[in-house]
Amino acid sequence: MINLIHKQKINGLVLLFILSIFSFSCKKFVQVSTPPTAIGSSTVYANDLTAAAVLTGVYDRMMTNGNLASGYQSISFLAGLTSDELTNYTSSSSFISDCYNNTLHSSSSYFWNEIFQRIYAANKAIEGLAGSTGVTPSEKQQLIGEAKFIRAFFHFYGTNLFGDFPLVTTTNYQVNNTIQRSTQSLLYQQIVSDLQDAQLALSDNFLTPTGGVATTERVRPNKGAAASLLARVYLYLKKWDSAEAQATSVINSPKNYKLVHNLDSVFLKNSTEAIWQLQPVQTGYNTYDGYDFVLTSAPGSTITPVALSPSILNAFDSGDNRAKRWIGSITTGGRTYSYPYKYKIYTINNNQSSASEYLMVFRLAEQYLIRAEARAQQGNLQGAAADLNMIRNRAGLANTVDSASQANLLNAIYHERQVELFTEWGHRWFDLKRTGNIASVMTAVTPQKSKGNNSWNANWAVFPVPLSEILLNGNLTQNTGYQ
Repeated sequence: MINLIHKQKINGLVLLFILSIFSFSCKKFVQVSTPPTAIGSSTVYANDLTAAAVLTGVYDRMMTNGNLASGYQSISFLAGLTSDELTNYTSSSSFISDCYNNTLHSSSSYFWNEIFQRIYAANKAIEGLAGSTGVTPSEKQQLIGEAKFIRAFFHFYGTNLFGDFPLVTTTNYQVNNTIQRSTQSLLYQQIVSDLQDAQLALSDNFLTPTGGVATTERVRPNKGAAASLLARVYLYLKKWDSAEAQATSVINSPKNYKLVHNLDSVFLKNSTEAIWQLQPVQTGYNTYDGYDFVLTSAPGSTITPVALSPSILNAFDSGDNRAKRWIGSITTGGRTYSYPYKYKIYTINNNQSSASEYLMVFRLAEQYLIRAEARAQQGNLQGAAADLNMIRNRAGLANTVDSASQANLLNAIYHERQVELFTEWGHRWFDLKRTGNIASVMTAVTPQKSKGNNSWNANWAVFPVPLSEILLNGNLTQNTGYQ
């Protein structure tokens, strides 16, 4: 299947790789030293501490070298370039230019390996925990819930980036190395099943890695995180009543989640709007989104390659406080460049305890917008408008004027998602695809991109399968339009 799994025929290598990170970057999560030698499943799942470290390793990798959540190969960064959110000012980085110019090619992985590394780790945890006699029952339940949530999370991103996608639920390399791509329908069946299992297993509270102790740190998935992703999945599947129900279960948990009305505080660590965040672990950085997006000079170098596009800048209504608080600007050489400013901190000192911002993965505002869309699709225009207005009013805007017509209200909700969730986890790119608006938007945007193709090609809506994986596994097929 993928290079990583093809090479990992020795049971336990991935666990060794995951756990080896903790000694220098993850002590805050789990106060446990990494064993110095190769680790087998019987050792890893001998007690609560070492078992919890497996899932901690997944979150750690997402915030270090994992290209789905961090750095210039994050989903927020590259999907922002591929869609209409960011403008590229450099030609020195091939993967940045390829995404921006819609010239993706199969010689690069573009998220593929990262997704499968995380899925493999989740499968390893599920298998190891199921056979463990050393982990306490309550901890086992919580960790299996986290592992199934992670497996669902990465399968969700896999199918929304690549379309049909391998469904991997085992660590058996003989199976994985010959696996075929599954249809999106089958993938979503597994995603829903995993998330339903996770909901049953996970705690309502935010917990420490072991011991089931409640904490203010929102860095491990809980029941609300599972419900949030399930609400999003049902929205994508057009199961409006189920999407509404799951979003409502999160919205009606005021003990855990509340909208933050000070826009400057939404993305702070342990924000009450946060449903799941990732804790910074890289020395000298708060979040990579802050480092990647905040401009300290004119864009154009590999350090500051992008700025916000005219499309997103022109999308904000007059008086929208998000344009004032979540967009920064720098003027140099007589020209002004705007950049995402949801995360305010560019770099920090070497003491990670000073980190004031955590990377937001799920937040309450999205759940209001999910419920608004689901309600509008079911004809509950008054309820949909009420949810939409919660987000508009928080931004300093008046109630929507589009509540009398279902079509107009849905367009207002799509617009609100654009300006509320910009440069967050690929929302804009996925929304354009799932709502059927990608052709109209990208047909207009594509010719405007510097050195881009002159016309939009529908094949570009999905990313290419890496050629290296197809050569390893003859059962994998390439997406149309890529060689």
